[in-house]
Formats: sequence, structure tokens, C-alpha cells
Amino acid sequence: MTALAALGSRLPRPGFRPVPPEKRRRRRVQLVWALLVLNVLTFFPDSRLLLPIPGALGKLIAQGSLLVAAMLVLTVNRPIRVRPSVYIFLASLLVTEAIVSSMRAEFLLGALYRSGRLSLFVLVLWLLSPWWTRRDLLLVRTHLMVLWAIIGSVVLGLVISPGTAMADERLAGVIWPIPPTQAGHYAAMATGLTAVLWMAGLLRKEIALASVIVAVPVLLLTHTRTALLALVAGAIIAGVSLFTARSRVRRAFAIGIGVFAVGALTLSSVVTTWLARGQDADEVSALTGRRAVWDAILAQPRSTFETFFGFGLSNKSFTGLPIDSNWFGTYFDVGLLGAAFNIAMVLFVLVGAWFTPQGPRRALALFIVVYCVVASFTETGLSEASPYLLELTLAASLVYPRPSREGGA
Repeated sequence: MTALAALGSRLPRPGFRPVPPEKRRRRRVQLVWALLVLNVLTFFPDSRLLLPIPGALGKLIAQGSLLVAAMLVLTVNRPIRVRPSVYIFLASLLVTEAIVSSMRAEFLLGALYRSGRLSLFVLVLWLLSPWWTRRDLLLVRTHLMVLWAIIGSVVLGLVISPGTAMADERLAGVIWPIPPTQAGHYAAMATGLTAVLWMAGLLRKEIALASVIVAVPVLLLTHTRTALLALVAGAIIAGVSLFTARSRVRRAFAIGIGVFAVGALTLSSVVTTWLARGQDADEVSALTGRRAVWDAILAQPRSTFETFFGFGLSNKSFTGLPIDSNWFGTYFDVGLLGAAFNIAMVLFVLVGAWFTPQGPRRALALFIVVYCVVASFTETGLSEASPYLLELTLAASLVYPRPSREGGA
């Protein structure tokens, strides 16, 4: 009887289908990546939120997701395996330099906390490196799915309470606090990834069209000029890399040129008004006050140590005003050395994309890195745990040399 009972316990139950181990690992990897995105969706108290999320709980969810991601990635990457990467080595140098500079920061605890967060963030990215070379582009598809979920929350807030979501005449997230610039970034990145996957023949036309129809209006409603410019630049470069290989790319370029010509003739005043965003010529030329902050950062007295190592990781503000430039923010926080590491990371991905064979991986990498470079002039993020660092790492994974024979990862 005991033997029969043991045998019966091993037989599959009717209607029960065990999940294959490879599928379970893939789901956990996707969850780790989603938690990283949640971590960079920093929470800040906002009275306009439709869900009354307490500030302490919101911050705990956002910041705690990184620790959960670190523990979860250790369960799937077992025994621990990593791929040697020049990009991760440069990111590790940036982390080391950030810790050194933060040891002498004026606000020591805050700077050390941000350095510790950046360290753990890069460590998790490093532990995800075994999944960089998958044929199914698992990390890219996961990132796109998470972006769709974020955009969906922004659209849901707009449908429920349009007056609240458009309170400042710029669309913002009111389910989870997402500023217009971030909402515009996510919409532009989702649009670009969708377009490149479709051009490469890896996404069905119906899905791509539905995504673009939703994401582009969200981008336009946020009035985020940097995201729009970065999207156009990245999509053009990615399309050019596929131009000779895909007939749909050539058709898309022809249609795009025609739409641009018609729009330039008939909608020029509308486009000018949208780009001006209610600002006069002086405000536009001053980049909405950014130039004054940048000039103040360059004029600030600093020692030799502060010139090379900076003042420690900050919240990317100077005298209470946002810096709004990755390069000035990096120079302020981690000095010339940190800026050099940032430049080396970007150049590594660009050079890697140049030598990657023509195809979807190269086009996706080019789109992401060009987007990050264009956006970096008026957005911060490549020297801290942020969506930009996450997406630059995604581009680095796409240009990693793929072995001729791969295992499950």
C-alpha cells in the first residue's frame, strides 16, 4: 500500500500541467527586470494621485523592489554565472568612483545611500548577463511589456480623471506619480522599440499599430520635446541600419518622408506652437532656465579632488534647481572621471553596434544608444540607477558577441 501510495503521488493529477523549468526561469528573469523598472519609477508624494498611496509606502515599494530583484536573481542564476563584459567593467568603475566621491559629500548619508543603490543596481544587471544573448530577445521584449504597462496606467489615469492628469496642460501619471518628462520618455521608448521590432519582422503589424496609436498621443500630450527628438533620431538611425535588408523599412521611409512633407506644408503653425509650449523666444533659447544652472555649475569653485571626483551622488539638483543634463549632473556628482566613464560606456555600445552584423539586434541597440545620447543633453540618468542606465545596459546586451552554440540561457 505504501509503495502504491508513493507511486500515485508521483503521477500527474488530471488537468495539471507542470511548468517546465526553463519557462519558470524565464518568468523569474522577466520579474527581476520588471522590479528594476519599478525601482527607477521613483515615488514622490503628489496630491493629485487617484490612489491615496502613503508616501512611506510608495517609497518602500519603489526602493524595496531593488532588494527583492537582487534576491530573486540569485535564485535563478544558480550557480552564479556572469558574462565578462567591458561595459559592466566600466559601470563598476563608475560605481567605485561614486563611492569614493560620496565619502566626502556634504550630505554624507544621502550620497552613500545613492552609491549603495547604484552598486546593487549594477550587480543585478551583471547577474542578468547570462540572458543577454538569447535568440528570443527576452530582455527587450520584457522591457517593452513593462513600458506598455506603465503607459497603460498613464492612459487609465487620463480616462478616469482627465482634468487631474492634464492639470498643468501636460499629461502626467496619476495612478503612480509619473512626471510628464518621464511619461514622455516611456512613450517614446515604447514607440521606438515597437517600430524597430516591426521593421525587423519580429512584431506583428496589428500589435505594432495598436502600440503606436496609444503611445504616440501620450508622447504628444506630455509636450516632451527631448523625447520626441530622441525618438526621431534613434528611429532614423535604426531604420538606416535595416534599409538594405528589409523592404518594409524602405516603404516606411518613403511614407515617412511623404507625411513629413505634407505636415511641413499644412501643419507648420501647429508644430511650432507645440514645440514652443507657451514659451517665448528668450525662454526657448535659455532652454527653460537650464543654461543658468549649467553656467552656475561650471563657475562653482572646486578643489582638484572635486574636479576629478565631484561632490558625491546627489538628487541631481543644484541650489534647489534641477540640473536637467546628464553631463553637467555627472560632472557635478562624480567629476571628470565619472563623465569619462559615462562617455566610455556610450562609446563602447556605439562601437559594438557598428561591428554587430546587420539585423534586429544591431538596429535595436542603435535606436537605444542614439536615443540615450540625444536625451542626455537635457535629461539625467546615465550615472545613477535610472531608466537611462537600464536601457543603455539593454543596448550593451544586444551588441554582446553571441556564441555559435548556446544553452538554455
